Amino acid sequence: MIHSLDRMSLAEEIQKRAEEHSIYVDALIQVNIAEEDSKFGLRKDEVIPFIESIKDFSRIRIKGLMTIAPYAEDPEEVRLVFRDLKNLFENIKELNFSNVDMKYLSMGMTNDYEVALEEGANIIRIGTGIFGKRIYKEE
Repeated sequence: MIHSLDRMSLAEEIQKRAEEHSIYVDALIQVNIAEEDSKFGLRKDEVIPFIESIKDFSRIRIKGLMTIAPYAEDPEEVRLVFRDLKNLFENIKELNFSNVDMKYLSMGMTNDYEVALEEGANIIRIGTGIFGKRIYKEE
């Protein structure tokens, strides 16, 4: 599953390649719910129009939403970010788009995954918790 569908050019390329290989591609729409300049993803108000614009892409199946919340020492500071994405997730579910099955809500990382789970996440990313902090080599 692709976890970061966030623009039309990417959707077009996925559709093209999926057609070439006669496959279907499951994807999560990446949402920049906190509207941080340093993050990728659609703004909240762009998500439903984006889904409507790709509704005829027969090889792409939208399976949910993904976000990366702002980093905060206290995870409670991002609770409302997670809640906002969960509300959008539920609103999209109610719209019953033909190529959309709001099954996955991917949000939360090592620092804030507990709050994300409390707010409805069913996919979390805990790489740092497993592998430790990234080490960058200077060249």
